[in-house]
Amino acid sequence: MQHLDLQVLQRALAWLSAGQPVWLCTVLATYGSAPRAPGSLLVVNGQGQWLGSLSGGCVEDDFLARIQEGEFRQAVSVVRYGAGDEPRAQVSLPCGGVLDVLVEHLGNDCQVLEHLRALESALQGHGRLIREVDLHTGARSLQADTEQGPRIEREIDRVRLRVGAAQRLLLAGYSSVAHACAQLGVGLGFEVVLCDPREEVLDGVVLEGVEIRRQLPSVFIAAGGCHRDTAVVALTHDPRIDDLAMMEAVRTEAFYIGVMGSMQTSTKRLERLRRIGRLSETDLARVHAPIGLNLGSKTPAEIALAVLADIVRIRSGVARDRL
Repeated sequence: MQHLDLQVLQRALAWLSAGQPVWLCTVLATYGSAPRAPGSLLVVNGQGQWLGSLSGGCVEDDFLARIQEGEFRQAVSVVRYGAGDEPRAQVSLPCGGVLDVLVEHLGNDCQVLEHLRALESALQGHGRLIREVDLHTGARSLQADTEQGPRIEREIDRVRLRVGAAQRLLLAGYSSVAHACAQLGVGLGFEVVLCDPREEVLDGVVLEGVEIRRQLPSVFIAAGGCHRDTAVVALTHDPRIDDLAMMEAVRTEAFYIGVMGSMQTSTKRLERLRRIGRLSETDLARVHAPIGLNLGSKTPAEIALAVLADIVRIRSGVARDRL
């Protein structure tokens, strides 16, 4: 859904450049079920035109009505839907959850335009940023994001929002486990790319929402297929695919690199990578082998769950000893 968020920022820039004030809305937190994740965006202009999504329609309708009634003229405010004493706060979400929304009233001054252009660049994959907003004054600042962590960090008087490209899941080679990982990755909102040059293996494979590239994953990686928001996983048991992918992946800024195999197989693979690939101990330390969390997984679906759970853990900045 970050592709939609990029469109939201671009629409906000277009409206502001045309002299129209806008309201930029960000999902801060969800409690219970909710259709949009924290960090998701919606933009509205003074004519009631809008782009993006906060829930499933009911919240958007109420918010647009409040804009037309003259609410949210202050620089910044936080609104809760789905709970609270105020009648309008009790607007029901279709999934029965509770939603907190940051609302920023923006004018078309140079600082605002510069701020939004930096966010647009981050969503396009040109670096990652932490955006900080003062909840009293609406003052905004940006800094480089150098760590993994939750997308939203909220304090009493400010919020910090991580902004970056859509999370990518790069599957190095096709297998039954890779198939299950692709399906789960799409469901979790990842941009999923599957690379495998073996035509006979890919014959008849259908994966909705997945980009399938008939080339060696190592070639795709070397050509710039990885950025800092990419997780690279090799799941074939074929060293011609898995090992080469690992050799290239450690030369990138990918936030997660993992390869499937038993403890014995993984030990042999790491020795090959050290000896043949000439990878350093620092490089090898980046490779999760065996891959995934130890959930006692046996079936492809269970292994996929263990792999994606570990990727989400790393992406969220959660140490294993906190599980």
